[in-house]
Amino acid sequence: MTTELFNEEFKGITGQLRSYLLRITASVHDAEDIVHDTYIRASEKLHTFRGESSLKTWLFTIASNLVKDNLRAKKRWPENVTDICKAAAHSNPQFFEEAMQIKATSTQAAFEIKEHIAFCFTCISKSLPLEQQLCLFLKEVYEFKVSEIATILDLSEAMVKYYLHMGRAKMIEIFDGRCAIINKEGICHQCSELNGHYNPKQKFQEEVIKIEMAKEAQTVGKEQLLDLRMKIVNEIDPFESGAAALQLHHLEHNRNVMEKYV
Repeated sequence: MTTELFNEEFKGITGQLRSYLLRITASVHDAEDIVHDTYIRASEKLHTFRGESSLKTWLFTIASNLVKDNLRAKKRWPENVTDICKAAAHSNPQFFEEAMQIKATSTQAAFEIKEHIAFCFTCISKSLPLEQQLCLFLKEVYEFKVSEIATILDLSEAMVKYYLHMGRAKMIEIFDGRCAIINKEGICHQCSELNGHYNPKQKFQEEVIKIEMAKEAQTVGKEQLLDLRMKIVNEIDPFESGAAALQLHHLEHNRNVMEKYV
C-alpha cells in the first residue's frame, strides 16, 4: 500500500477510531493522542501490512494495543458511576455554569435523551473488565466479526464469545436495575432530570416515546433492549453530534470525578 493511499484510507477510518477510543478511555485528550500514535505506528509499519486483514482491522489492532497500555494501571469505574457523578455535579455550581455557557454559545449543545443514553452506556461500560468492554464495543457498536475481534485483541474466538456473553449479561443486569426510562422500578432518572434542566418547556414523556427503545420496552426482552441501546450508541458520533459539546463536557466531569474516586 502506498503512503498516499494509506493517508486517504486512514482519514476515512479516523472518525470511528476516535469515537471508539473516546468510549473506552472516557477522555478526549487520551483518544486524540492514541489516534495520533496509531497513525505514527501504522505509518512506520506500513511495509509490514500484507492485506491479510482489512486496513480498518489492522488500525483497530494497533489502537487497541495502545489503549490497553493506557488503561493497564487504571481501575474500573463502579456500576453506580452516574449516582456518584450526579452528587459531585450538584456540589459543584461551576459545572452547571459551564454547561449553560456551552448551551448558550455552541451549535453542539442540544440536550437530547438519546444522546444521554449513549453517554450513559459509555460510563457504565467502564465498570466492565477491559476485555469485555473492548469486545462489546467492537462487536455491537463497530460491527466487527468475532474472527476480526480475535485478531484485534489477540484472543481465541472462543474467548471473544465468552467475553461478549459476560459483558452483555452484566450490562443487562445493570440497566435492568437502574434505567427508569425502561424499568419503572429503575433508580436512575438522570435523563428526565437533565432534560428538565436544559429543556424546561419540553414534555419529557413526549420526547421519550420518540425513542424506539422506549416504545418497544413492554414488548421485547432484556437482550433486545440492550441491542436497542447499542443501536443508539452506533448511530451517534460523540464528536460530531448535535449534543457533542455538552456531552463531552459531562464526560470530562465524570472522568475527573472517577479518577479521584477510584
